[in-house]
Parts: sequence; C-alpha cells; structure tokens
Amino acid sequence: MAQSIKTILQNYNHRPWPLPVGPWQYYQEWLDVFFLHFQVDYEVLKPLVPAQLNIDRHEDKCYVSLVAFKMKNIRPRMLPPFPPISEFHEINVRTYVDQEGKKGVYFINIEASKGLSALVAKKLSGLPYEKSSILRDMAGYRNLNDKKNFSLKTVFKVTEEVQVKSSLDNWLTERYCLYLDKSNGLYRFEIHHPEWPLFSVQLQECQMNYKTGDIHLHSENIDCIHYSPGVPVLAWGAKVIRPTF
Repeated sequence: MAQSIKTILQNYNHRPWPLPVGPWQYYQEWLDVFFLHFQVDYEVLKPLVPAQLNIDRHEDKCYVSLVAFKMKNIRPRMLPPFPPISEFHEINVRTYVDQEGKKGVYFINIEASKGLSALVAKKLSGLPYEKSSILRDMAGYRNLNDKKNFSLKTVFKVTEEVQVKSSLDNWLTERYCLYLDKSNGLYRFEIHHPEWPLFSVQLQECQMNYKTGDIHLHSENIDCIHYSPGVPVLAWGAKVIRPTF
C-alpha cells in the first residue's frame, strides 16, 4: 500500500472524469475490503435517499451495498496519522447516485469500531458515523449494533483475482465522489484512488440482519460479492452543489 502521493495522482486514466481542482485535504487507506451487494426495488430505496439526489441504476436495477473494511492512516494533508483515532474498522451501507454526471455513493448508515474515531469523523466530515462493535478475525467480519439491532457474522475465503471485470463490477466499485445532505444544502466530496483490484470470494457463512426503512439486507438476498486488499485514497473538501435558501 506504500505509494507516494505523486504516484497516486499520476494514476488517473481509469477515472470517469478529471481529477478535482485544488489541493487534496485528507489521505486515508481502505484495506481488507469486503463488499456484499444487494439488488433492491426503487420504490423501497427512494425514501432513504434525499429527494434532490438521482438514484443511479445498472441495467434498470438499483443496488445497496454493505462494505466492511479497515480504515488506516487517515490524516489531514499537513499532519501525520494518529493511530488511536486514524485506525479503525468500518461498516457502511451505501447506495448509488448520479448527480450532474458524477456517479457517486450516498451513505445510508456508517459504523466505526472506535467511539472516538466515530466522533471525530462525524465532526470533521458531517457523515453519520456511529460506534459499533466491529471485529475482524481470521474467518471474516463480525458486528453487533444493539442500538439499531444490526448484526453481521461472515466466514469467507478469498480466491482468484478478477482479471476481466464486468460492467457491474466497475459500476459498483469505481465511484469517485460521495454525497451528503445537510440542513443548508447538498454537498459533494470528491475522492481519488487507484483502480480497485478485485478478487472473487467463496462465502462459507453469512448471518446478517441490517434493516433500514423497508430495506432488509440478509444472507438470502445477496446479489454478488467482491473482495479487495484495498486502495490508498485522497479526499478533497466538501463543496455545496445545491444550497438550501
């Protein structure tokens, strides 16, 4: 994962639009990334997404993904990482949006394994981080969120690298911005990272219960699975794209 910032910025041919203008603000690493993807009905998803965001579709199908990974070395541009805060496990539940031609993600829920990390991340980004009991052992990821009655237990084996990605593989993973709705408007955070290296996964056990609104993610409705060793990520500051007057 040791790549210079210069190398990361020079690796941009896979991007669907040019690099953001201006200096990046945060560096971070997303490691040991486990994706569970679910096809969902548009009418069920719509109430969970701000009305001003356009829900994206792949071949007229909507998706929600649960993504578990290790966040490492997150730091502001001019400062070193501080491991008690900058390293933690995260699980986010996200869906896919397309705003002004920039395909990104919208977070329905975000959990972090450290309370202090969740507090700082929420304060700095505005994203809805909350503390949860996320563990990663040799078998897979586990989580228990008593507050929301979320639970996850996975056992999986990573197999071969995906040599030729499908259009759905790319659609689900190659997203270079995220959207956040706040009381004073809609914001876009631009990001940049190398193209995701993806691996196939043999799922040996999956017990899960994630229910938000009328969307219920469970082991029987998994559509596809990905794994990645991870990518280094540069993030730019939030920009208002639709203010609330």
